Amino acid sequence: MNLAMLLEMAAGSFGEREAVRCGEVAFDYAGLERAVRAAADAIAASGCRHAALLDETSPAVPIGLFAAAWAGVPFVPLSYRLTDTELDALLERIAPAHVVTTASRAPALAGRAALHAVPSDAWLSRLAAVAAPDPGAWPDDADAPAVLLFTSGTTGTPKAAVLRHRHLVSYILGSVEFGAAGEDEATLVAVPPYHIAAMAAVLSSVYAGRRIVQLPRFDARAWIALAARERATHAFLVPTMLARIVDVLAQEPTPLPALRAIAYGGGKMPLPVIERALALLPHVDFTNAYGLTETSSTVALLDPEAHRTAHAATDPLMRRRLASVGRALPSVEIEIRDAEGKPVPAGERGEVCVRGEQVAGEYLGRGSQLEGDGWFATRDAGFLDEDGFLFLEGRLDDVIVRGGENLSPGEIEDALRDHAAVADCAVVGVPDEQWGEAVAAAVVLHEGARASADELRAWVRERLRSSRVPERIEFRDALPYTETGKLLRRRVRADLAGETPAP
Repeated sequence: MNLAMLLEMAAGSFGEREAVRCGEVAFDYAGLERAVRAAADAIAASGCRHAALLDETSPAVPIGLFAAAWAGVPFVPLSYRLTDTELDALLERIAPAHVVTTASRAPALAGRAALHAVPSDAWLSRLAAVAAPDPGAWPDDADAPAVLLFTSGTTGTPKAAVLRHRHLVSYILGSVEFGAAGEDEATLVAVPPYHIAAMAAVLSSVYAGRRIVQLPRFDARAWIALAARERATHAFLVPTMLARIVDVLAQEPTPLPALRAIAYGGGKMPLPVIERALALLPHVDFTNAYGLTETSSTVALLDPEAHRTAHAATDPLMRRRLASVGRALPSVEIEIRDAEGKPVPAGERGEVCVRGEQVAGEYLGRGSQLEGDGWFATRDAGFLDEDGFLFLEGRLDDVIVRGGENLSPGEIEDALRDHAAVADCAVVGVPDEQWGEAVAAAVVLHEGARASADELRAWVRERLRSSRVPERIEFRDALPYTETGKLLRRRVRADLAGETPAP
């Protein structure tokens, strides 16, 4: 197994079909393979042990990913939003490295002894014109590291998740049918390269034969315009992206007749957002894809039929499934465990644990975090209902302990979001002398809407037990998120507790 195998199959079967487009830069599948072979030759000649990308989304993403695989070194997409200090720390961990980056950054990086830096625009132009050398067959080592993805660092020093070829290829072979995409199909990719969804989008699209349309930086209006112009049929979005798209479409209706399917994931989807999306785009199939970097992307799906069934249901138990992440993929097992590591019955909350061929659960320098029988503890809190639908309740570390009672922030946030005036909210625990932790909430109201803290407290009290009613509610213009849509809960906690947030 090697990721390069997926591209080789695609190029051999539909070489003249366009593979990737970003603005005016495009490669068909045959041209993509030629560029990858040439890039692999250059990476191998550099003698570097890693192939890194430090830039926005462009054709350099699929070329870098497959070229690294062909050259037998890990691909390492780095966040272009990092400070120089943060970036230096990561580069030290992967040196010596072949780094494709922006023209502005390349000279400074090229001056370092352990880095071979090349400007991405010039690199792409050269690869588009070069005749492919023959770097030989790709190395057939399924256990070799294929991709290193650094965590977002929202809770401390970033860890590098190690995804081996067998993990990623297993995910693709288990979830995608080779050549299944029609010639008219195109997937719009707006997530940054260092997100696991970007890697999954490249691999799954190439294996299916689907054209990849790239948007370097997300903007809701730009996304809508590009989707219309390129007749995008598929897309992946994080919840914050979908929320902004829905807001624009509600104000400025734009026909998107070609759009067939939107998958979303990477964070909790507020129920009002997906309900509005279903209403605004009734012809689109929505899929909630739950996964982690450490699991090589998706492990559970709420498929389009489940979305429609739950959305139309009058039974509250059926309707609530719209807020779930669906059921495990056929190749994956999901189990909920208590604090002692024992499985719990349906409906009982605990830690989400997963097992399957695609599950890596490994970090650079820390080794495998899998248990002896292959289970990976995700640190996500949640429960399974009687039919196997998984409901997430945030990270285990986010649980609020009030007077010895464990409270789920997600449950309280859902209640607050049901109020017509609430656009967004975050619930955290803040220090309290009497209870240990008190429930506090930061709330963003819809533009022009009004609601008092007392009104919102009464709203929650009517729906949940009194212990879950926020003792403090403060209003904010916006909440802090990473560019990949993850709530920076530690900043909210520090803000409401009057502390200085960790960097």
